[in-house]
Amino acid sequence: MTQHRQHNPMTWLPTLYFFKGLPYVVLMTVATVVLRQMHLSNAEVAFYTSWLYLPWVLKPMWQPIVSRTLTRRRWILTTEILSGAALGGVAFTLPSPFCLQAALALLFVASWSCAIHNVSADSLFRDLLGTRHSVFYWMRTVFYRLATFAAQGILIMAAGNLQVVYRGSMGYSWSLVFYGLSALLVMLWVFHGLTIPSYPNDERSERRLQASEIYHECIDTLRLFVRKPHAVAAIMFLLLFKLPEGMLSRVSILFAIDAAHCGGLGLSPQEYGLVAGTVGVAGLSLGGLLGAIALDKGSLGRWLWPMAGAMALPGIVYTILSQTLPDNLAAIAIMLFLEQTAYGFAFCGYMLLMRQFVEGYLSASHLVIGKSLMALSAMLPVMLSGWMLEAMGYRAFFLLVVGSSVATILVTAIAKRKLHDIICR
Repeated sequence: MTQHRQHNPMTWLPTLYFFKGLPYVVLMTVATVVLRQMHLSNAEVAFYTSWLYLPWVLKPMWQPIVSRTLTRRRWILTTEILSGAALGGVAFTLPSPFCLQAALALLFVASWSCAIHNVSADSLFRDLLGTRHSVFYWMRTVFYRLATFAAQGILIMAAGNLQVVYRGSMGYSWSLVFYGLSALLVMLWVFHGLTIPSYPNDERSERRLQASEIYHECIDTLRLFVRKPHAVAAIMFLLLFKLPEGMLSRVSILFAIDAAHCGGLGLSPQEYGLVAGTVGVAGLSLGGLLGAIALDKGSLGRWLWPMAGAMALPGIVYTILSQTLPDNLAAIAIMLFLEQTAYGFAFCGYMLLMRQFVEGYLSASHLVIGKSLMALSAMLPVMLSGWMLEAMGYRAFFLLVVGSSVATILVTAIAKRKLHDIICR
């Protein structure tokens, strides 16, 4: 049995959740900017980056295997060094002639590593701190947001400044940024090797299950999930409530950095990093805080319709921006702040409904399925959004996003009727 080592959570919890957020934001945001600056079309950028969601979509299939092999601590350390190596590989290949193929392959490796790390980190948190003071919950959220600021703000701004220094050398500039990122991840890996605790319960199963046993366990868990009362209504909600956000998640980045003659806002990397990495993160954090306060003061049944309305607001914001194409950075920042605040507010209701639906027998396993559906609700719209954008242009596409809010309203109405007992707790 692994020796139990006592560690103050303050020595490892902040950096663990900073690490959890950093590669994820790099994969979902920074990679979009990098690929666009490699002169890929919008359709190609959206299609390629949509596949980075695949590990989260397949999470119910691989999580039982992960939980029965290495300990949580070992999975955390293994995936941290793998993430650092994969992103360091991206840095090495970016200036090369085969940069696209190599970078995509390494980003895909990093996405698997990131997904397994996220699962292991959350599991470690639940085992050691799940019943402790709520301050730890707030702390992990704060440091995850700091990771978002670091990746979406500092890294992109640094790349923009380096492109100025090296006279537009995209490959070399981003290579230096990814080398720095890789070095930071490796340093955090070393630090976590010294500080993340091992404990008696953090052991793999003594009896290794056969692949067929794990397969049947997954099938049985899925069967029980779909047999829950009103499962169809819940699945429709999880897949379609965030449809406007799924359509916007990559296109909004492309719109911000595309030149004005292409219909975009024409922001430089420095300007985009400033707006998205600071103002946007602040808006998302404020929206999440407002959503948490609202749900604490009243039931989800009371706030679900306002949250559905908030989910429709981002499409309206981008429609206004595409029609006016403002060149005032402050005006753009205010609009993006409102858009992110609305999304953060609406997302609280989405997550609460998911958690309330899976309560009961096998709640932890069913929550994994719910989060898999959430990832699928992002992957499919992202995969198609680039092609729709190229066929329609930004203005028509954002009008389509506003129209997709009908799906949000429809599944909200179904949830209010079919899942009334769940959302009115």
